[in-house]
Amino acid sequence: MKKRETRKGGKKNVAAVSVLMKPASGLCNMACDYCFYCDESGKRERASYGMMSEDTLRNVIRRTMLNATGAVSFAYQGGEPSLRGLDFYRKAVELQKHYNRSCLKVHNAFQTNGYALDENWCRFFKENRFLIGLSVDGTRETHDLYRRDPLGGGTFDRVTKTAGMFDECGVEYNILTVVTGTTAENIREIYRAYKKRGWHYQQYIVCLDPLGEKRGSGGYSLTPEKYGRFLCDLFSLWYEDVKGGDAPCIRQFENYVGIFLGYPPEACDQCGVCGVQYAVEADGSVYPCDFYMLDEYRLGNFNTDRFAFIAARRKEIGFVERSTRLKRECLECRWHPLCRGGCQRHRETVPGENTYANFYCQGYRMFFERYHEALEQIALSVRRKQAAIFR
Repeated sequence: MKKRETRKGGKKNVAAVSVLMKPASGLCNMACDYCFYCDESGKRERASYGMMSEDTLRNVIRRTMLNATGAVSFAYQGGEPSLRGLDFYRKAVELQKHYNRSCLKVHNAFQTNGYALDENWCRFFKENRFLIGLSVDGTRETHDLYRRDPLGGGTFDRVTKTAGMFDECGVEYNILTVVTGTTAENIREIYRAYKKRGWHYQQYIVCLDPLGEKRGSGGYSLTPEKYGRFLCDLFSLWYEDVKGGDAPCIRQFENYVGIFLGYPPEACDQCGVCGVQYAVEADGSVYPCDFYMLDEYRLGNFNTDRFAFIAARRKEIGFVERSTRLKRECLECRWHPLCRGGCQRHRETVPGENTYANFYCQGYRMFFERYHEALEQIALSVRRKQAAIFR
């Protein structure tokens, strides 16, 4: 699911801007075993920045909208962003309208665990056209294994009740599923359960191991082999539904089809190079990505710094440039045009080189070797349909 009064520099148009905010920092009303942000924030000098003030919210929105052209996207994440309270988001919409002096197209997204939402939240999301990402990890058994409340109880029933409210209120939402070793092994059952519930929009997010620890060694961890089997199993089910004309939208697969069609991937982890993003903590501090909201990556603060200063700082630390340094074997690989090296957070330093390789390389190879022709066939079918429309 993405700002400022500088020490130097003036106003600068920077085209469309994507801002990810953490209005409640890392605070949460659940206790998920694999929470990457809990691990990440615990490795900073200050773990939590509490609740974002309305002054900081105003500065983020004002500086963003006065510097953007065309469009601006605001995504709210956590922790759990609903802890900041509904009035905060009402204020956000009010401020967006106030500062939208260039007739920007404004998009709002909200990633939530769904644990404590009610009908008031649902009405707000519907009325203000928020796109919601609702975290669900499959069936009750796979979900409750790692996504528990602070007392250790399961959360599946409460979260799926929220999904039901979304349906009743007409809220637009995606299901966000973290791919752990367990969800990977049970993806066939999970896919069928999602289909039965009518969850048409699905995103599968690879579970992150704690920073600095050996990858694939945790109880919930995903290994390259398990990831490859997961992709193959999920795609085989999806492909049958594609041929039957009733496939859900699975972002990763649709991006691969788009690559065959010559479109740039919409998901940043499939672009191969980190994009220019603004991830904002509750105190206004800005970072280049929510996977790197660590002290050494801090770019500035929306309460004090302009875009020009933050852009210069991003360049100074070489954040985007680092993501271009794949090892030669990756760049020469048959599958590089599709995998593109994956997300930087999933890469490891190649010993003796200033380059990187993706930890899940074996899994990608397994998937593309088996299903690249099917992906290409889907792309050809899409192209024929597009051609027929414009005849």
